Amino acid sequence: MEQRIVSIRPFIGAKDYQLSAAFYRDCGFTQKELSKNMSLFTLEHIAFYLQDAYVKDWVDNTMVFLEVDRLDQFYKSFVHINLPGKYNGVKLTPIKNFDWGRECYLHDPSGILWHFGEFRK
Repeated sequence: MEQRIVSIRPFIGAKDYQLSAAFYRDCGFTQKELSKNMSLFTLEHIAFYLQDAYVKDWVDNTMVFLEVDRLDQFYKSFVHINLPGKYNGVKLTPIKNFDWGRECYLHDPSGILWHFGEFRK
């Protein structure tokens, strides 16, 4: 049987839903409110659900890897909008090089760890 995958949309939690929603809009995501406590955030062809739900152990252990083709541009845009200066608890780690490629890290206001990576070609 042949199947076609269309998308994968992880659910992530937020300690302060409104603050996290503003953070993701500043990161370039488009927000579509689905209910008063859940939104769909999209950027080009990827998406995730942000929930007004916080379980410390869950959020503290959530990581999302987003593959990009121009990591330098993503990193520079995060530096330009000064996310750590604008949002308490947000951390941006500079680009690191690995044998497989490069990546930088961004912690959101709740502690979700995003990996923005570019694989070697």
